[in-house]
Amino acid sequence: MESSKLRPVHYNELNYINILYINMRYLFVILLLSASSWGFSQDNKSFSFSLQEAIDFAMDSNRTAINARRDVLAALKKKWETTATGLPQVNANVEYQNQLKQPVSLIPAEFSGGEPGTFIPVIFGVPQTMTATATLDQLIFDGSYIVALQASKTFLEYSRNTEEKTASTIRKEVINAYGNVLLAEENIDILESNRQTLEKNLKETQAIFDNGMGEEEDVEQLQITLSNMEIQLENAKRVLQLSKQLFNVTLGIDLEASVDLTQNLETLIGENIDLELLSEELNLIRNVDYKIAYNFTEQRRLEHKLEKVKSLPTLSAFINYGTASYGNNFDFFKSNQDWFQSSVLGFRLHVPIFSSFSRRAKTQQTAIAFDQAKTDLESTIQQVKMEVTTARNDYQFSIEKYGNAKNNLALATRIENKNQIKFFEGLSSSFDLRQAQLQLYTAQQEFLQAMLDVINNKAELERILNTHN
Repeated sequence: MESSKLRPVHYNELNYINILYINMRYLFVILLLSASSWGFSQDNKSFSFSLQEAIDFAMDSNRTAINARRDVLAALKKKWETTATGLPQVNANVEYQNQLKQPVSLIPAEFSGGEPGTFIPVIFGVPQTMTATATLDQLIFDGSYIVALQASKTFLEYSRNTEEKTASTIRKEVINAYGNVLLAEENIDILESNRQTLEKNLKETQAIFDNGMGEEEDVEQLQITLSNMEIQLENAKRVLQLSKQLFNVTLGIDLEASVDLTQNLETLIGENIDLELLSEELNLIRNVDYKIAYNFTEQRRLEHKLEKVKSLPTLSAFINYGTASYGNNFDFFKSNQDWFQSSVLGFRLHVPIFSSFSRRAKTQQTAIAFDQAKTDLESTIQQVKMEVTTARNDYQFSIEKYGNAKNNLALATRIENKNQIKFFEGLSSSFDLRQAQLQLYTAQQEFLQAMLDVINNKAELERILNTHN
């Protein structure tokens, strides 16, 4: 079988719109659409990608990647929120009161010359009051604040590592989806070629039978093979459509958008057989799963530290400035209204003394959680090492399997060709030809799958070693 039969048809040219009439009012819009750097038409929703271009596009447009970036942005805002709690806090308050029924107080009547032992009801003050105050609070010392700053930094690192893991996962998904589309296209090309060969064989065999020089069983055997081939071909076309839709979803574009892939499996195989990668050493610090597990351990350590510092005193200061005015009527905004100033400077010292061992119990709980996190970190280290060994073995095996599948395809092709010659020369039966054809079809599928396995297994090994950045 010629290699050209394994190569799908590609389209590297853009689709252009024939413009019959251009109104000057729309000319500027059309020029903007034509200047798109992605090489696609927005109106037709047509895209064209190499594998690396598809990966780069997905990093910007994949919906999971977009939300991962938002998580990092939210973590940045959370870090500033935590930082701001230790910075000066200024609050203002304006209050207006109108005592509809003023309280009455009793004073001894003898104060005003009355009879001793009796009291006179009096009302103090005026019914309406307005006050305006501004207070500045400043935290001086709080151990919880220091730990919270450290925790917010760790959470930001965790969010960034999660974004990195998301990007690594998306990269692998794009490679898999890109390869699946190419595999489906290559499979259709092969099945089309096989069907054409079968139709030719059936036509020739039918003619031989019609001339009384062959057996009806030979015709029936080929009819069975052709019927199965046509079913497989129709299914392959449906698989191609599904593969393209999955690829679009992975990239974050419309499900029905038209996409042309500018590379084929043979080209990608040349780029993905890298024997040096098999000897690449694992650097745990680069592995994103290890980094996330380490972040989690740090969070548990800081939670434990937070509970311990809660037993320390906290000290803060405040300064207050206010003004107040009083009157029988609402005359506070008149120019001659009197306002009385006041100001207070003070400190607050909070000293935890006894919590009925509540703080002690919480500290012990966080200590246990910290120990569990350290154990999980050790498990992650061993798991990552095992994943590297497995991925390295899978990648090496896929390379070996690819070489073997390539040789088997060449052998199966020669065997099938020889059996065709023998069959039409009357030296072999239709059963022998059918067996040779089925063997060829199996070798073709194994060869395509072997190419895809090399590409996918390399992507997995690169993901674990984090060598693609």
